[in-house]
Amino acid sequence: MKAWLLDNLSGLGYLRLAEVPDPTPADGELLVDLEFAALNPADRYLSQGQYPAKPPLPHVLGRDGVGIIGAVGMNAGPFRVGQRVLIIRGETGVNRWGTFAQRVAVSAKAVAIPPASWSVRESAGAALVYLTAHQALTQWGDLPPSIVLVTGASGGVGVATIQLAKALGHTVVALSRDAGKREKLKQFGADHALDPADPHWPANLKTSLSPRRVDLAIDNIGGAQFNQVIEVLGPFARVSVVGQLAGPVPQFSTASLFFRRIRIGGVALGTFTPTEAMATWESSLALLARIGATPIVDRVFAFEELPAAFDRLAAGPLGKVLLQIRNEARDRLV
Repeated sequence: MKAWLLDNLSGLGYLRLAEVPDPTPADGELLVDLEFAALNPADRYLSQGQYPAKPPLPHVLGRDGVGIIGAVGMNAGPFRVGQRVLIIRGETGVNRWGTFAQRVAVSAKAVAIPPASWSVRESAGAALVYLTAHQALTQWGDLPPSIVLVTGASGGVGVATIQLAKALGHTVVALSRDAGKREKLKQFGADHALDPADPHWPANLKTSLSPRRVDLAIDNIGGAQFNQVIEVLGPFARVSVVGQLAGPVPQFSTASLFFRRIRIGGVALGTFTPTEAMATWESSLALLARIGATPIVDRVFAFEELPAAFDRLAAGPLGKVLLQIRNEARDRLV
């Protein structure tokens, strides 16, 4: 089979397309002939050695994907050859070879049948972003209808967070630098969409929300904007930190947390057991069904165009960036 091999944990420049032996499913595993895979910022972080995992090299990145079961290992449960499955968060693409390949061997505990109403493309990039958004929204316990701020709202996790937050009954404030994307985010459920490049956005938001403030911030960006996020929070507010696309937070004063008793917590799907990940996935599906929402796909790239797909991810997509692994003419979209 063909696979994108990463030869060095020094960046995506060390990716190369090569011919490698097909994987064989071990006990409790499935062999999946992949149709589409999805890119995530975590793939780039791992390629740069900025991720806790240090897999043996060469490594195949890719954590999300959808495909057809080609072989079933012993003790792999009720799955059968010919079924379409999507990959739920596990070791795929982390400590074992991932989905930027024509085939992948994956634990049967880390796959699920896609919703019948979703297309194959929609199914390909859903798992990681919805699990991340769900953890970010719920790790503080059950919140009453609250005001939720989402930074980097047009990315995969951002869009997923807007959808799940609306299903949970929250009022959503989305931050995006692109005016066209801000209008789209309102269509996806955002009640307010602001430009973080506008230095007055915190003051304008506080005026719009008065006398309330933001109760929960889902921060995908980090950087200098983090201090502005803290500024718009109300008493006893919380911050779920998902990423730091803009780099470390400069000159952060912990005094900004004291008198409002603000709490900050990291989001990490690696803390989920397979059972927890599957329960979170099922909960996410139920929330999406409540509002009739489906995953948002930004753009699909050919299998040979993985570097260009990563460029698109870095440029800021609206939803998920996918890699098409099989010839679409051979595949029926449901």
